[in-house]
Amino acid sequence: MTALAAPDTQAHRVRTAIETLRTRFGDRVCTTHSVREEHSHGEALDISRLPEAVIYAESTEDVSETLRVCHQHRVPVVAFGAGTSLEGHVTPPEHAISLDLSRMTKIIAVNTDDLDCRVQAGLTRQSLNANIRDQGLFFPVDPGGEATLGGMCATRASGTAAVRYGTMKENVLGLTVVLATGEIIRTGGRVRKSSTGYDLTALFVGSEGTLGVITEIQLRLYGLPETVSAAICQFTNLDDAVATTMQLVQIGLPISRVELLDEVQMGASIRYSRLENLKPLPTLFFEFAGAPDAVSEQVRTTETIALDNNASGFTWADTAEERSRLWKARHDAFWAAKSLAPGALVISTDCIVPISKLGVLIAGVRRDIDASGLQAALLGHVGDGNFHALLIAENSDDGRRRILELDRLIVGRAQSLGGSCSGEHGVGVGKQEFLETEHGDGALSLMRALKHTLDPDGILNPGKLLPAGRVYGREASLNS
Repeated sequence: MTALAAPDTQAHRVRTAIETLRTRFGDRVCTTHSVREEHSHGEALDISRLPEAVIYAESTEDVSETLRVCHQHRVPVVAFGAGTSLEGHVTPPEHAISLDLSRMTKIIAVNTDDLDCRVQAGLTRQSLNANIRDQGLFFPVDPGGEATLGGMCATRASGTAAVRYGTMKENVLGLTVVLATGEIIRTGGRVRKSSTGYDLTALFVGSEGTLGVITEIQLRLYGLPETVSAAICQFTNLDDAVATTMQLVQIGLPISRVELLDEVQMGASIRYSRLENLKPLPTLFFEFAGAPDAVSEQVRTTETIALDNNASGFTWADTAEERSRLWKARHDAFWAAKSLAPGALVISTDCIVPISKLGVLIAGVRRDIDASGLQAALLGHVGDGNFHALLIAENSDDGRRRILELDRLIVGRAQSLGGSCSGEHGVGVGKQEFLETEHGDGALSLMRALKHTLDPDGILNPGKLLPAGRVYGREASLNS
């Protein structure tokens, strides 16, 4: 009598892969419901699915072995860091494994004289800065929250300091990446420029775990500034606040941060973060850094431009404690907005436009919000043209429909002004419908071809970043 072959189903393949990995990793393969639940979703976007198992990696070799086994059994793998992504990046597909890199927290090397370092992907930016501060160094990319540096690379993160220091794209010198087969490669290096070969580092930064799993990062570092000062400036009119920002950027003032909160967001933040002696008015948060004389000049120029645009004066935060409190309030803006309507659905837009179009975009978005009848707060890193509308509605099917309709209007406005649907949150599953308009069929088909070349079985974070469609040079479509 001939034994029947085991069924080649996705469920069977993932069970086989899990048992194989358990012999390698032991109790670092976790299938308990509570742990799987923690890895079933990120933040903001309301989608979740339990992975079949969570693998805790502690080295590049662990990641390589996991991907080798999953490639052999054609099992989907989703890399997981801190779970702070906003567009569904870490939500697994069916019968998938979540690969947790949060234990990979080593600082491998710090090169003080060359202003660079190499770290494992599970390290957070806060931990890095705490460890290098006594060497007079810091890493400036600041998206808020306890994001891991690997996750920040995967989503090409930005944040409040991008107007001066740039995004992850400008601050990553090289990577260690594990490909879908388990092969380990290194890209880039420690030099600040190179004219050799394709720029593979740039290819993987922003790829959202669809081309490979980032395990180590070579980062640019910066010297701690001699002087840092922060201020809040309030306006009676939102247009005046936007005009102030645009003029500061256009004259090339090397300001460290400039953040906008409209009157709705400011009212929420005053209550939530207990900001004293401030009014619910359109407000700019500033930070200036550098040599004392340079900071003084930046402050004088900023005050002159702001007052010419009808600002009502400045409130200063000169101590480290005051600055920390100020920026914590800015980073807590999402939670402050949620507190306006407890239990409500809150979705953040993430549009960016050329700085000269920012005023036009915000004015149009305000009209769209008023016409929708929904409550919304505006805020953003307006120094680089990136702003967010926090859209608030009843947590129901109708509320979700109304928010998504308004979101599409806002994105459409940004794209019509030469902008993008995402300045920093990434695509995940939440922004895929806008990519055809933004990139066109030809560019998207080439992206799908790159995906197919590096991950022919589609096991790396399938269903994210790229909408289904034509693959360059192939008749087939790719859903990845």
